[in-house]
Amino acid sequence: MKIEKCRKNAFVVIGKEGATSDGEGFIQKLWSDANAHFSEIQALAKKDENGNLVGIWGAMSDCSHSYKPWEDNFSRGLYLAGVECIHDAEAPDGWTKWIIPGFEYIRVASENKNTFSEVLDYMKANHIPLVGAVQDFSCPITGKNYMYFPIKTI
Repeated sequence: MKIEKCRKNAFVVIGKEGATSDGEGFIQKLWSDANAHFSEIQALAKKDENGNLVGIWGAMSDCSHSYKPWEDNFSRGLYLAGVECIHDAEAPDGWTKWIIPGFEYIRVASENKNTFSEVLDYMKANHIPLVGAVQDFSCPITGKNYMYFPIKTI
């Protein structure tokens, strides 16, 4: 497991929001809905100098929308299946806009189903606090998936 530190200033994600209280499989349903209607927000998506999307995010927050970690041992919270967008973008009807605060992160490639718990164990062993909700990131260019663990507010 390769652990990298990085900083990311506050950024906008527009997507389809759901909660763990929506029941089993809610995340997959959100992604299906977001992918099926992506054309509705495509023009708002942030792009790099080559016209590629900057990032696809499975953004997470506690139930109060405070971007704290999921509650009850990471079993209860909110999820936003979406794309990074320009800062002043307005979410169309049926979509939700989140402004994720700036953090310093531990970034790790999502290699298997144990990546989350392995990073939390590493953080605990090294006395590194988790100061916000973990974010899932998919790089549109490489297709690689990462988990971003916030360790410091910036």
